[in-house]
Amino acid sequence: MQVEIWSDVVCPWCAIGKRRFETALAEFEHRDEVEVRYRSFELDPTTPRTVEGSATQRLADKYGVPLAQAEAMQQRVIEQAAGEGLDFRFDEARPGNTVDAHRLLHLAADRGRQAELKERLLLAYFTEGAPIGDVDTLVRLAGQAGLDEDEARSVLESDKYLADVREDQATAQMLGISGVPFFVLDRKFGVSGAQPAELLLSALRQAHAAAHPLSMVTDGDNGDACDDGSCAV
Repeated sequence: MQVEIWSDVVCPWCAIGKRRFETALAEFEHRDEVEVRYRSFELDPTTPRTVEGSATQRLADKYGVPLAQAEAMQQRVIEQAAGEGLDFRFDEARPGNTVDAHRLLHLAADRGRQAELKERLLLAYFTEGAPIGDVDTLVRLAGQAGLDEDEARSVLESDKYLADVREDQATAQMLGISGVPFFVLDRKFGVSGAQPAELLLSALRQAHAAAHPLSMVTDGDNGDACDDGSCAV
């Protein structure tokens, strides 16, 4: 059973949704059968590699609201994150283009370390104030997630995995995904947004049931049973 999660590493609801999904997966009876794959989604592909100014000011500018209103919007997210054990510090966040982070996530998938790198990138951005578009920072984070730093730097100095990022984005468009996080289960079921763990658990169970229809035991004759019109009631 495969779960694909489209998300961005600067998306607060993606971090919250990730934690809620992990809670659901821990309670799922068939969790050992689940393969999780993070897919690329850039919230703003036009963002420069490094960005001046605070994340709060960028939010205010994006929606054309006063700074105080943007701070209130972020405070709501901070409280939701805290409920999932996450410590968001928007005052220290350093935005930037995320395509290189996504390329490294594809490398990490090939090396069996994608979950570790995804977690490290989110923590670095939302809690530690790391510049998410900086090459040296990304190489350091990759190493901390168990990847070879020389290989990570080599990837970032080339265009390797860029086609994979674009393919993820094209698939998202084909599936009608316009916002993240978005969870796709076996390419049959979709869950949009950072839904509660209970809903995500229900989706996991539904997808598993659909993939494992009831099989009939064929040895021997059919046992006695009531069917339409055969039994008086």
